[in-house]
Amino acid sequence: MKIRIGYEIVYDCPQPTPMLLTLGVHYTRVSDVIIPDYLMTEPSIPINAYRDTFGNWCSRIVAPKGRLRLFADGLVRDSGVPDRLISQAKQTPVEYLPDETLVFLLGSRYCETDHMTEIAWQLFENAPTGWARVQAICDYVNRHIEFGYQHARRTKTAWEAYQDRTGVCRDFAHLAITFCRCMNIPARYCTGYLGDMGMPPPYGPMDFAGWFEAYLDGQWYTFDARNNIPRIGRVLIARGRDAADVPISCTFGPNTLQSFMVRTEEVAE
Repeated sequence: MKIRIGYEIVYDCPQPTPMLLTLGVHYTRVSDVIIPDYLMTEPSIPINAYRDTFGNWCSRIVAPKGRLRLFADGLVRDSGVPDRLISQAKQTPVEYLPDETLVFLLGSRYCETDHMTEIAWQLFENAPTGWARVQAICDYVNRHIEFGYQHARRTKTAWEAYQDRTGVCRDFAHLAITFCRCMNIPARYCTGYLGDMGMPPPYGPMDFAGWFEAYLDGQWYTFDARNNIPRIGRVLIARGRDAADVPISCTFGPNTLQSFMVRTEEVAE
């Protein structure tokens, strides 16, 4: 299948404002790109790119005073195969985990393992280890949190989502990641495109999505506590410890977000 992806984000800045942007398709999907989702700006301004410590492709700009439109329109090829379900995948003991996975066992900005460890062990100590334990965590989080865009709050942490029992996809991911880490399973946050392809209507507004990956049996596997079923058409943008590492935009000055639109839809052959 082919998926058209893109966005249009409009800011108004009262003064020149530096910004960091994480909006491009992840390098692991480069071979699937048919039309690159190049970041475009209106008015035209210089763009400098770099890779962050997690390997994500990021852009640096200085937004001019006034209106700035950021947009992209790309096309990617996708297998159309749902997320893998490997029920026999085993949990790796901490002492045998690769060094590079250990950072994803630690607490982070939105994933407060220090607050949640006792709760996690009470909930999941008796769950089978490995894939089944991660799935038990996803099942619990899916039941525990009520989804709603009205519940979105950029400062909400996993602990707060657990207490409030409300949130958006990033809150589902943060809580599941936190529980996984408390149970000694490395877990990392993912952001990207995920449309309603393969799902029955009615369809919600298109948006960037948040999910997570857990490290089991020597590999990273995709899990989605919000949807909690294998989905198709997932296009990764970035990975990190939590949403603080992969913001769509990080602005260094006052600004107003005037409009925000995301597009991810199957293109008929």
